[in-house]
Order: sequence, then structure tokens, then C-alpha cells
Amino acid sequence: MPQSRPEDLAPPPRSSESEQLAHYYAVLQQDLLTRGLLRRDGGGPDTPYDADKLVRNFEAIAFFDEYAGSGSGSAGGLSRWRGPVRLKAEFGPSVSKAQQFEDSRFLADYANRLARITGHPISTPTSRGNFYVIYAGKDDSDFVRARVQQILPGISAENLEIFANPPRSFYCLVLAGGPQNDPLSYTRGIALIRDEHPDLVRKSCVHEEVAQGLGLRNDSPRARPSIFNDDDEFALLTSHDEKLLTMLYDARLQPGMSAEQARPIARIIANELMGVPPEATPRAY
Repeated sequence: MPQSRPEDLAPPPRSSESEQLAHYYAVLQQDLLTRGLLRRDGGGPDTPYDADKLVRNFEAIAFFDEYAGSGSGSAGGLSRWRGPVRLKAEFGPSVSKAQQFEDSRFLADYANRLARITGHPISTPTSRGNFYVIYAGKDDSDFVRARVQQILPGISAENLEIFANPPRSFYCLVLAGGPQNDPLSYTRGIALIRDEHPDLVRKSCVHEEVAQGLGLRNDSPRARPSIFNDDDEFALLTSHDEKLLTMLYDARLQPGMSAEQARPIARIIANELMGVPPEATPRAY
């Protein structure tokens, strides 16, 4: 177990590598904002979508995996948590107490929002969690490596190293799954949020990685308005994304369903969410 630091001990100064990363991400965030990206409005008149697009995007995002060649591979089964999700914030030694307070508050507020959206028990208990959100910087590699091994003892050496020393292009990452006999029914998750991130990118990472860890595991270039799109147009969960999460945790869908099995049910749910009358004739998918 990594040694804990005394409560009143300030974090050590950042290494030059960590300082360089913090500068890089600060410049990156400013560039995105200057270009009108990282929107926080949840979508508007310029980003219309209908039930057909909702169903299409749900299938692309819930049934494929962005780290498994999803662009051309076949769809997998529906993944989500069966039991309660207990989000637990943990912090590397380099994260200041003030930042820990802000991160914990933001995660708790987000958990409450996700619980309302999904109707699923999602909370941030003070006791033991099952979905760990680790905030850590470049200087916390040893802490992250040891902690991830404790949480996911079966993790591959490759994935462990990515968590401990992620490439600069990895803003943040998440891994979630279930037992070997039922891997699509999630029981454990872990997300890494870089401490070097400025405020908005940091919040954006939390929104996307936690939502992906709930089962919306892919990105799609056609999804809009959405954070599940690599174009960085939106920083925070949109109205479209809320509907995707509502669909994912609807009781009419179950973990393990194929895209073909889920499609007609997803269409019914999408029509309900978009206010389409039941008697309306659906357009071809």
C-alpha cells in the first residue's frame, strides 16, 4: 500500500516534466477555447438531433469499443453496471488539499446528476468504492501503479503501464469490466484524471471517463452534440448524452444484448425521449 502523507504536509514542488505537462495542457485548453470548442451549453439550435440520430449514435457508442478497433470491427454486447456504482475519489501525493476538495465536490455533484439521469444507484460514499477515480500527476507514477494493481489485480502489464505513465496524447483514461463469467455486467472500474490539467479540461475528463465507465464506451465522429466525439466541441455532458445514458440504463435493455436485439427496443425508448407519438411510423434505420 502506498504510504499516505500527513494531512498538514503540502505536496512537493512539481518536477520539470510535470510543469511542462501543465503548461502544455494549459496552452491546449486556451487554444480549444479560442476556436470555440469545449462548449458548456449542452447543445443548442445549431446542434439538432432526432430519435433516428439518437438510436444510431446509441448503437455506435454503446456497442463498440474505442480501444478495440471499433471503427471496422463487429459490435460487442451491451455493457453496464447491474449493482450500485460507488464512485470513490483518490489522490496522488502531488495533488493539493484545496484541489482534492474541489475534485471531490465536483465528482459528488456529477454522481447525483448521473443517478437522476439513469435511475441507477450512483453515489460517492465515504466508505469503500467500486469505481475509483484517481487524480494524479506525472510525479505520482509509483502511487498509481501500486493502487491500480490493488484495485485490478488481474490487469495486464501493458494496461498497468499506460495508467502509470500515460502518453501525453492520453488526456485521461478509464477501464471497467465484470467477472470472467459475466464481463459485460460491470462490477469494477478505474479512471485516471491527470493533475496537470487546467480546470475545464479536468472537468471534461471526469464527465467523459466516468460516463464511459458506466457503459458508453466508444466515441463516434457522427455523434453531435456529444462529448463522445474526439473533436472536443463539447466539454461537458450534453442533452444528447443524457438521453444516451437514460437509454443505456432502461430496464427494457439488459447487459449482453447484441446490437440487433437492442435496436427495436432502443428505438422505442428514443421515440419516448424525443416525444414521438407511439402511432408515428418510424423511418428506416
